[in-house]
Amino acid sequence: MIQYDFNGRHAVVAGAGGGMGEAIARALAEAGATVTAIDLKPCPESLATLGDKVRYAQGDLTDQAFVERTISDAAQAHGRIDYLANVAGVLWFDRDKSALEMDLDVWDKVFEINLKSFVYTARAVVPHMRDGKGGAMVHFSTIQWYRGDPNPQDAYQASKAGVCALSKSLAMQLAKDGIRSNAICPGMALTPLQARWDSDEILTAVANYSPLGRIGTSDDMANAALFLLSDAASYITGIELAVDGGLLMRM
Repeated sequence: MIQYDFNGRHAVVAGAGGGMGEAIARALAEAGATVTAIDLKPCPESLATLGDKVRYAQGDLTDQAFVERTISDAAQAHGRIDYLANVAGVLWFDRDKSALEMDLDVWDKVFEINLKSFVYTARAVVPHMRDGKGGAMVHFSTIQWYRGDPNPQDAYQASKAGVCALSKSLAMQLAKDGIRSNAICPGMALTPLQARWDSDEILTAVANYSPLGRIGTSDDMANAALFLLSDAASYITGIELAVDGGLLMRM
């Protein structure tokens, strides 16, 4: 496994209460970073066991005042913010449908969680990254935004397309400040969002559809995020990295 050294660095991980965000927060802490982890859900046990390496703030990422206060307190406590991982997101199969028929209040709520919360966190961290003369962000989207779907989740797909657009715009705006912004587009990954994969038969079928023959994991996504945040990616900004086992080749 590739070893990264994030000693002396401070990261904010939004959406760290499970799945990919939890894996990223844990991986950053294990690589030496101090981590401010934020989520509406309670602190996962895997992060609670990391002691002073992780400070967990439980609250609503769509509450701008909470986000600003939490990140300001974190910057003051650690003296810096070097990284932001925006990983919060919802995929509501029971309510998120075609834009032609879905409840538009649901549309608005999905956008608030999946995209607007990313704006809140970016607005809150950028002044501290500028003070530190640089930083890096990763924002989680999906390969789903590249195509339509016969069983649409239109709010999810459109909001995640917006994540890539936001990431690219931030990359252009902030390059002069030494702040990089990239997006990660996961493919089929076994996380709590995919509770519908509830049998061995389904899991086997999903794995067989991937050119690499397996379903992605939260650790796969954490590995990609750590690379893009690290100094090894210091000349990379404004990209969308598909972490999908080759699935885009089938689209």
